[in-house]
Amino acid sequence: MLLKASDEAYMRRAIQLSKRGFPAPNPHVGCVIVRSGEIVGQGYHDRAGAPHAEAMALLEAGEAAEGATAYVTLEPCNHFGRTPPCSQALIRAGVQRVVVATRDMNPRAVGGVEALRAAGIQVDLGLLTESAAAANRIFTGAISLERPYVIAKAAISLDGRIALPSGESKWITGPKARAEGHRLRAECGAVLVGRKTIEADDPRLTSRVAGVVNQPLRIVLDPENRLKGHYQVFSSEAETWHITGKIDLESLLNRMQSAGQIGLLVEGGAITIGAFMARDLVDEIRLFVAPKALGSGPNWVSGLNVDHLSDVTAFRFEKPRLVGPDTELSAFRIRP
Repeated sequence: MLLKASDEAYMRRAIQLSKRGFPAPNPHVGCVIVRSGEIVGQGYHDRAGAPHAEAMALLEAGEAAEGATAYVTLEPCNHFGRTPPCSQALIRAGVQRVVVATRDMNPRAVGGVEALRAAGIQVDLGLLTESAAAANRIFTGAISLERPYVIAKAAISLDGRIALPSGESKWITGPKARAEGHRLRAECGAVLVGRKTIEADDPRLTSRVAGVVNQPLRIVLDPENRLKGHYQVFSSEAETWHITGKIDLESLLNRMQSAGQIGLLVEGGAITIGAFMARDLVDEIRLFVAPKALGSGPNWVSGLNVDHLSDVTAFRFEKPRLVGPDTELSAFRIRP
C-alpha cells in the first residue's frame, strides 16, 4: 500500500464527517470522494434507516465519481439491510480506488473489500485505523463482547454525591454537561434507570439534542412493579421496557442484543449502577463533576461489597475535559 500525504488528509476529513449524526444501532461512517485532487462528494451516516455515508457521497458526486478515489472510514457493507450494499454502489458508480480505514467487525456486513477487488477496484486498507475506530467504540465493543456496550453515567459533586439528603438533585451540573448526557443517550441507543430515579425525578429519558431522530430505547427496572403509567417515561415519545419481577441483568442484555441494540447508558441511581458494576458489566464510566461539595447525601455508586483492593475492577482514565464549569471524567474497563 503506497499512500500519499493527501490520502491521509482526505481520510482525516472522512473521520471528521463520521462523528456527525446518531446512527445507533449502526456504526459511524464517513466518506469523501476525490477526483483530480478535488473533493467532489462527501457524506456520513446520519441515522439508522437513512442513506449510508457512501450513498450520500456518491449522490453529491454524481458522474464525477467515475474514476475517482473514495475514502471510507469503515469497510463498505456488502449486504442488504435497510439499504442496499455500499460496495455495489461504489462499483456501479465506476470508482477507481477505495481507501478504507477499518474492517467491519459485523459478520453480516463483511466482504466489501473482496467485492470491490473482484470488480477490479484498487483497495488500500488500514489508513488511520485507530482514529477511525475510536468513533465506533460502542459498535465494535458490542460485537466483541457479544452484548450491548455498557456506559455508567452520573452527574456528581466534588465529594461524589448525586443529591442532597432531601433528594434534591436539580441541577448539580450545568447545561453543557446535561447536553452531553443527552448526546450519550443517542449514541448508545438505549438508557436505563431504576424505579427510585423515576419516582424522584420523573425524567423523560429522551435525547433532546438537535439532529436526533431515533429516540433511545428507555428501560426502567422496577422489581416490585410499583410504577404506574402516569410517569413521563411511559409516554409515546419513545419505546419503553418496564422490567418487573426478578431482575437478571445478563438476560436483559441478551434480550437487548436480540433486539439489535448495541449500547446501554446506565444513568442510575447508585444501586442500579452498583448492580451493573458488581456483575462486571460496565465497560465505561462517564462522570460529570461539578465544582461544588454537598457534604452529605447518596453517593453515585453503592452495593459493590468489595473486601480486598485486589478485587477492585480495573479502569483506565482518559484525559479529563471541561464541559462548561464542570469536568468530564472518562474511564474504560481494562480487560485481559
